[in-house]
Amino acid sequence: MKNARSVIAVLVLSGGTSVAIPAAAQSMHPFYLGGSIGQTTASDGCSGIILPGITCNDSDTAWRILGGYQLNQNVAVELGYQDLGNVRATGFGVAGEVTANVWELVAVGALPLKNRFSVYGKLGGYLGNTELRSNAGFTGSDTNTNVTFGVGGRYDFSPQVAFRAEYQSYQSVGGSTVGESDFDVVSVGALFRF
Repeated sequence: MKNARSVIAVLVLSGGTSVAIPAAAQSMHPFYLGGSIGQTTASDGCSGIILPGITCNDSDTAWRILGGYQLNQNVAVELGYQDLGNVRATGFGVAGEVTANVWELVAVGALPLKNRFSVYGKLGGYLGNTELRSNAGFTGSDTNTNVTFGVGGRYDFSPQVAFRAEYQSYQSVGGSTVGESDFDVVSVGALFRF
């Protein structure tokens, strides 16, 4: 929860700041669409199953699509879909994987720096879906809601185009059927304002 407090502090500070965002005047282009790609790691994805003869991979490629609305120069709201990839385990002729994805609604607070750079924090909630499949006939799924938060940096290439690099964490994705894990995503992406 220490990380969540840091994100909240960034959101509060940036929301109360009246510094104008240089060059990319957000008020001219309040709506935006974007996407990102990166790597996800399920922190508890392989817990308890690492035994001789069993392999497990808890990292995979993640991707996101999103839409947002700039409320003012420092605060935006985003709705997005994040594919969190798969956790895969194999051993003794049995292979299984858990797939995870989330719909998220987050507030984004930005603090402009120099030369069209800014830092931001994200805080919100998600609706997650996890599914278990295996070649041995084991299946299951869970749906849950919880908190997501993140931090990142943005470069405004022009008033219409921006690039982002960020870290985001989804807390306790899953449930009693499939199991739970935090998913941490490091990604790069782009925003297109209109």
